[in-house]
Amino acid sequence: MIPIYDQAPTRRTPILTIGIILACFGVFLYQQTLPNDGSLNSFQAFVCEWGTVPAHTIEGPDPALDISRTSGDLTCQGVSQLHDRWTGLFTGLFLHGDWMHLLGNMLFLWIFGNNVEDRLGRLRFLPFYLGCGALASLAQAITEPSSGIPSIGASGAISAIIGAYLVLLPRSRIWSLIGFVIPLPLPAWLWGAIYFGMQFLGLSSNGLSDGGGIAYWAHIGGFIAGFLLIRIAIIGRPPPPDAVLRRPPPGFHELRR
Repeated sequence: MIPIYDQAPTRRTPILTIGIILACFGVFLYQQTLPNDGSLNSFQAFVCEWGTVPAHTIEGPDPALDISRTSGDLTCQGVSQLHDRWTGLFTGLFLHGDWMHLLGNMLFLWIFGNNVEDRLGRLRFLPFYLGCGALASLAQAITEPSSGIPSIGASGAISAIIGAYLVLLPRSRIWSLIGFVIPLPLPAWLWGAIYFGMQFLGLSSNGLSDGGGIAYWAHIGGFIAGFLLIRIAIIGRPPPPDAVLRRPPPGFHELRR
C-alpha cells in the first residue's frame, strides 16, 4: 500500500519537510563515499556511531569501537564516545541503509509531512518531528535492550507524522497503489488503520522481538506518539481555513429570522 497523492491542500510551501528530505539525501550521499570494509572510517562505523544501537542507548556506550558482521547482519559491539547515549535517537533518523529505504521513506514524508507542517506551523513542526522520532527509536530500543544491531531510518518519525495526519485530516483521500498496481483513494482514517495493523502483522510474522530487519516497534511507537501528541502540539494554533469558513458570520442567525 504505497501512497502517491493526497487531496488535502496546503497554504504554504513546506520548507521544513523539504529541508528534512534534503538532509536525508545529503547524509545518504555522504554515506556512499565511505568504504564498506568495516574500518574505523567505514560505512559500518558511521552507522554504529550515529544510529540508534539499543544496547548502548539503554545500558550506556562502550568506549571501544568494535564493528563486526555476523550472519550478514551489521552489529556494533561498542561505539566511540563522541556523543552521549541519547544522541543516536535523533541522528539515526537521518541515516538510511540503501536507496529503496531512503526513497520509500521520503515519499511517505512528502505525502503526509507537508500537511502536518502546514497545520502545526514551522516553529512547532521540527520539534514535533524530532521528538516523536526519538520516542519511536526509544520504543525500538526498549524492545531489544541488549541488541547491538543499529536502527536507522526516518520511518519512526514518519509514522508519527502519519498518526498526526490521521487526527488532523481523517477524511482526506489518500490515493495509493494497492499491490503496487491498483490505484485506489482511501480515507485517511482507513489508510492509517491499515498501516497500523500492518505493523502488528509484520511483527507476528517475524516474532515479537525480531522484525526481520524492519523496526516495527519504532513504527508502532512513532504512530502512537504522533496520534496522541498532535492535539497538544496544536494548542494555540489558529484553526484551518475550512473550519473558519464553516463558522456562521456575525448576525447570521438574526438575518434568517
